[in-house]
Amino acid sequence: MKVGQQHFRSIWVADGKVRVIDQTRLPHEFTPVALETLDQAATAIRDMWVRGAPLIGATAAYGIAIAMDSDPSDAGLRRAVDLLMATRPTAVNLQWALEGMEVHLAILPPAERFQAAMIRAAAIADDDAAMNEAIGTHGLAIIEAIAARKAGPVNVLTHCNAGWLATVDWGTATAPIYKAHAAGIPLHVWVDETRPRNQGAHLTAWEMASHGIPHTLIVDNAGGHLMQRGEVDMVIVGTDRTTARGDVCNKIGTYLKALAAHDNGVPFYVALPSPTIDWRVQDGLAEIPIEERSGDEVSLVQGKLADGTVARLRISPEATPAANPAFDVTPARLVTGLITERGIAPASAEGLAALFPERAVR
Repeated sequence: MKVGQQHFRSIWVADGKVRVIDQTRLPHEFTPVALETLDQAATAIRDMWVRGAPLIGATAAYGIAIAMDSDPSDAGLRRAVDLLMATRPTAVNLQWALEGMEVHLAILPPAERFQAAMIRAAAIADDDAAMNEAIGTHGLAIIEAIAARKAGPVNVLTHCNAGWLATVDWGTATAPIYKAHAAGIPLHVWVDETRPRNQGAHLTAWEMASHGIPHTLIVDNAGGHLMQRGEVDMVIVGTDRTTARGDVCNKIGTYLKALAAHDNGVPFYVALPSPTIDWRVQDGLAEIPIEERSGDEVSLVQGKLADGTVARLRISPEATPAANPAFDVTPARLVTGLITERGIAPASAEGLAALFPERAVR
C-alpha cells in the first residue's frame, strides 16, 4: 500500500537488509528500521515493532534467514527456531513459518542455507500479499451486496488492526474495504480504539486516513450501542489463530463485538489467510494459548503532547496491578463466515473442509 506517494510493504529487503516499519512509533512517526541480527528480529516480534499473525510469520521467516547468514550450522538453525518460537505464543503463523523454514533448510548443506532461506522467506511474503488480495476480492462481494440494498454508505466496524500493517500487504479485514473504496462504493469505517495497545486508534485509523477512506474512531465499548441504533452494517475482523472447526482467536474484545453483533442481527465476518488456520486444534477455548502481556500496557498510554513530544503516561494508581490478556476466543457459532483466499466458508469443520479438502481429516 502507499505511504505518501511511495508503495510500501510492511517487510521488504533493500540494500541486502531486511527492513520493517517500527509500528510502535505510529501514527506520529513513520520509521523504517533494518533487522540485522537474529536478536533484533526476535525483539521486533516480541516488542511489537511488527504485529499481526501474517506479518509475524513473515518476519520470523526472514529472522531465520538473518540467522543463517551468521551461523548456518544445525545448531544455529535450531537455536534460531527456538528463540523466535518463544516470542509470541498465540499467533499460529509464527509456528507455521518456523516449522516450514526448518524443514526446508535442514536437508540442505549449511553453505546453501542463507540463500535458500532468503528465497523461501520472500516466497512466504509474496504468498501472503497474494492471499490477502484474494481475500479482498471475496470480501468485496459482501460489501457490494450490502451497498445494493441500502441508501448511503456501507458502515463497517473493525476491531484491532487487521490492515496491511498486520500483513505483508493489503491486510485481511481491510482488504475488502480497500477493494470497495477503489471500486467507488461509499464506505464508512467505525474504528475501535482497541485498548490496551490502541492498534485501532494508532494503526487502523492511520491506514484509513492515509487512503482517504471515511472513518470515525470510537471507544471499544461504543460498538454495541451503534449496532442497536442500526449504524453498523457488518463487522469484519482478523484473527491470530482459527481452529479447524471455526473458533476464532483474535485481539481481546473481539468476543464482545461478536456477542453484540449476534444480538442485533449484524453479520460478523472474520478474514484470514489459510496459514492462520490451525488444523491441529479443535476447541479454541481449551487449546489455544492466550498470551499474557505486561500490565504496563494497561496502566500506561502513549500519545503526542502539545509540544509534539511522544510520551507514555500513567493512567492508574502506581499501586494498582493490571491484568493484560492479549486475545480472546470467539466461538464459531457467533461467526457469520470466514473470508479466505479461496472463498467464504461457514465457520465450521465442514465449511473449512469444503474449501481446503486437502487438510480435511479423513
